[in-house]
Amino acid sequence: MINIFVYGTLKPNYANYDQYCADQVIARQQAIAIGALFNLPMGYPAMTVGNAKVQGYLLAFADDRILEALDELEDYQRDRPSHQNLYDRREIEVFDLDKKSLGLAWAYLMQPEQITQFGGVANLVGCY
Repeated sequence: MINIFVYGTLKPNYANYDQYCADQVIARQQAIAIGALFNLPMGYPAMTVGNAKVQGYLLAFADDRILEALDELEDYQRDRPSHQNLYDRREIEVFDLDKKSLGLAWAYLMQPEQITQFGGVANLVGCY
């Protein structure tokens, strides 16, 4: 089983959920990860390291090929230096809404320098 934490367009009822996730997800639940969330001028968010609680969903998939599709969407290639990727895929700890650990999940994070370059603005609604 592949667990992925999503916080933007891949969340249920958002732009990319139906195309990439809906037919493959076997479980989903609201979840929290520790980081910082930013709105980018391109119309989608970016999460980076930080100390805030980022609201999202933990999605579970039976087929690990989901990572190939999401890597392409997020412009991530594991054999490329991180500064050449739009997002980096990392394993992070995820929590339920009662702050109990749900274990590790993949998440796509952006380097803080890239967020600054793009003119990202802190998203205080998606964090608490």
